[in-house]
Amino acid sequence: MKPTVYIVDDDQSYRTATERLLCAYGHTVTGFSSGAELLACLADGATGCVLLDLQMPQHSGLQIQKELRTHAPLLPIVFLTGQGDIKASVEAMKCGAEDFLEKPASPAVLIRAIEQALARSASRRAQHERVLAQQARVKSLSLRENSVFELLIRGKLNKQIAFSLGISERTVKVHRHQVMEKLGARSLADVVMIAANAGFVDHPDGRSEP
Repeated sequence: MKPTVYIVDDDQSYRTATERLLCAYGHTVTGFSSGAELLACLADGATGCVLLDLQMPQHSGLQIQKELRTHAPLLPIVFLTGQGDIKASVEAMKCGAEDFLEKPASPAVLIRAIEQALARSASRRAQHERVLAQQARVKSLSLRENSVFELLIRGKLNKQIAFSLGISERTVKVHRHQVMEKLGARSLADVVMIAANAGFVDHPDGRSEP
């Protein structure tokens, strides 16, 4: 699916002008007059970013941001507002907004913000796909391999795993090798990192995965 810039702004003239600008720079653009329209039309797995007006009738940009965090967490959001609002901008950034621009943003500033958001989107999508692939690898383990895997990521030694599972240390080594083969891991550190990325243990650097 080609990345799309989703523009949400109830000012039709501004929305149309922005669509033309972004299209002139080679971007695929779709415009909406409200966040509700965007949410109703947004396809599963949509890629790209959202250019979102802060002040709109019915549902504010911040309310739509909260909805998007649930329904499309991989889409970065660039906020636009005609009214400088420090409190709202701080809240938006705390909730993960990519940028916060004040209307009228210059074409150069707007294009730079959009391109940064699209780069972030691609990075998030690639990481998400890596996580899904790693989760699938973990799920491919047999029951015995999974038991060894769970003890490995808890830091247990081969002899401790053998004692816990009631099998020989030689058998543990065989299963350990099979686990690493299936996970595509070259070391125990790789196994732990895959487990962290797949959500089975806390990430070693403390960050949360998308």
